[in-house]
Amino acid sequence: MNPASAPAATASRPPASRPLVLGSTSRYRRELLQRLQIPFDVVAPDVDESPLPGESPRRLAERLALAKARAVASLFPHAVVIGSDQVADLNGAPLGKPGTHERASAQLRQMRGQTVVFQTAVAVVCQESGFEQIDLAAVKVKFRDLSDEDIENYLRAEQPYDCAGSAKSEGLGIALLASIDNDDPTALVGLPLIRTCHMLQAAGVALLAGRKDKP
Repeated sequence: MNPASAPAATASRPPASRPLVLGSTSRYRRELLQRLQIPFDVVAPDVDESPLPGESPRRLAERLALAKARAVASLFPHAVVIGSDQVADLNGAPLGKPGTHERASAQLRQMRGQTVVFQTAVAVVCQESGFEQIDLAAVKVKFRDLSDEDIENYLRAEQPYDCAGSAKSEGLGIALLASIDNDDPTALVGLPLIRTCHMLQAAGVALLAGRKDKP
């Protein structure tokens, strides 16, 4: 989907006909949204993800989720757009995607034996209808007291360098954890689907509409 091919916006467009767009480059969010079995397009948002001075991890996640949704909604004003962001919160300090083996190792050494709150925000925006909502799922994760060898072996096996906090709970990263405390099991992976469903329904997206069988 691109702006050149998007249909012209009309104020009378019924909600059910609005396309759904995921404003994200994350393959994890794309895979999660596919669970809803609703067709959607994926568009990369052009957003600077640098934290502001003194910005809390929660506020950073919320601001970026909304910024991503708004950025894509400005290109597709008729669409319902989802934006999301996750920041690992270690005693008030934000931990983002490590990007490299060295930074991932440093993150996990910081987190071992600690409780980390993964702040996962999601925003749903439709510019044409004026709809805009944001919510946040906070997931408390207790890390085991990992040895340096544990950390190195895990990173070599999974290479989770595109994950906030360097731990993929849906994979081998579950072996790093002592406990998980949350009310939405998808939030830790990157997109809190329970909250997303509430907002999509409020935006007029039919979640459980009958599917027509293909001929």
